[in-house]
Amino acid sequence: MTDKRPDNRVLIFDTTLRDGEQSPGATMTHDEKLEIAELLDEMGVDIIEAGFPIASDGDFEAVSDIAKASRNAVICGLARAQFKDIDRCWEAVRHARRPRIHTFIGTSPLHRAIPNLTMDEMAERIHETVSHARNLCDNVQWSPMDATRTEHDYLCRVVEIAIRAGATTINIPDTVGYTAPRESADLIRMLRERVPGADEIVFATHCHNDLGMATANALAAVEAGARQIECTINGLGERAGNTALEEVVMALKVRHDILPYSTGIDTTRIMNISRRVAAVSGFPVQYNKAIVGKNAFAHESGIHQDGMLKNAQTFEIMRPEDVGLSASNLVMGKHSGRAALRDKLRQLGYELADNQLNDVFVRFKALADRKKEVYDDDLVALMTDSTSAEGQMQVKFLRVICGTEAPQSADLILTINGTDHQVTAEGDGPVDATFNAVKKLFPHSARLALYQVHAVTEGTDAQATVSVRLEEGGKIVTGQSSDTDTVVASAKAYVNALNNLVVRREKTKPADELKSVS
Repeated sequence: MTDKRPDNRVLIFDTTLRDGEQSPGATMTHDEKLEIAELLDEMGVDIIEAGFPIASDGDFEAVSDIAKASRNAVICGLARAQFKDIDRCWEAVRHARRPRIHTFIGTSPLHRAIPNLTMDEMAERIHETVSHARNLCDNVQWSPMDATRTEHDYLCRVVEIAIRAGATTINIPDTVGYTAPRESADLIRMLRERVPGADEIVFATHCHNDLGMATANALAAVEAGARQIECTINGLGERAGNTALEEVVMALKVRHDILPYSTGIDTTRIMNISRRVAAVSGFPVQYNKAIVGKNAFAHESGIHQDGMLKNAQTFEIMRPEDVGLSASNLVMGKHSGRAALRDKLRQLGYELADNQLNDVFVRFKALADRKKEVYDDDLVALMTDSTSAEGQMQVKFLRVICGTEAPQSADLILTINGTDHQVTAEGDGPVDATFNAVKKLFPHSARLALYQVHAVTEGTDAQATVSVRLEEGGKIVTGQSSDTDTVVASAKAYVNALNNLVVRREKTKPADELKSVS
């Protein structure tokens, strides 16, 4: 099933829900995965890699439900070069209108040593497993993991085998982010020139950002003939992350003069999905991140500000509206009504049903009573907080005693599975006392690996957003919450992380081979 599209059309393959979620701590619930998949489908992503069905029952169910709900995008699942993996993958993706099986095996010398296969034995396995996948599904993608460190002669040999066995897309992963742009282009060019049948399939590029070159490597591969870019929202992914979807899409749009390629992405939806992925993954976007960072369209220096006032194009190569940023930052307050709130949230990318709006409106009014002015960033934080306030534990009441004289204490009521529990605990400061109180009511062995606070907006009445990272037995989870009271935000973030830990405990941890895939 070769995709017959114009030669300048680049397919966007999003793996936020698979490779992105493999980031330590980036746990997403079932409902969150379905929501992200829907947003990806709506923005025009061509292929959504929904997960790794064999990894756990939760992954299988998520891929299966995403496949059933899909409307336009191809829904893809990942499988190792094993019949049971491929069968399980097909069982999950077959519900999609347009399913795809993505199977892989590590082909570099380092990766061949893991299953202890000779070159010939691995070649035979590739033929058998790709053939098996093609017998189940007419859209098969194959990846030689760590392709960029595989001997060129052997890489050509196994790519040819995969094509003959029925693969319709050949993905070339830079699994450890080792490649430079010139090498990325040369590799794609070499495969297209040397491998028989290369002109009948789509070449894809899958880059990691360990040396900060993922976007450059992906674009170089496209110039050399690759027509599918594998990427994630916000560049989410293991270690330094993956190629960022927003970067490659906007690079192709802004520099169309030298990169004459197009995608089907509605770029005005980028900011909304960026914020949503940051919220559900617990990985906030760094302020100076290209395209979606808070400072991406901010101009601090006097020279830049003066130039912007005279002509925006002096220091802006793209408009904020192009990526879905609101042109105005309309101040709202306690007298603002539901209609104004709905309109503002719609501008920010949030479409709410009436019952959702009512819930958010109550929270907005409570916030407006504490803050004189509510800005866009406050509303984004409010929406993020409302969606993370799910789980078996909720903070119902908190009162702390702090000051120069020890001990500091926290009086906490925690709702656990619908039942209220109260406790008082002491600690070295109000946050420590609060966390000790939570631990008394929900005993656990998780270690606090990160505690971070930043202000959402300016002023002494600004909301504080608190991020918490916990580690337990190799499992890493994050939690985030916002409030005008920093200690309350801390308590909610800590509880949010514990709720995510409960979810993580229920999931089967993939084997090491699964963790490092492609």
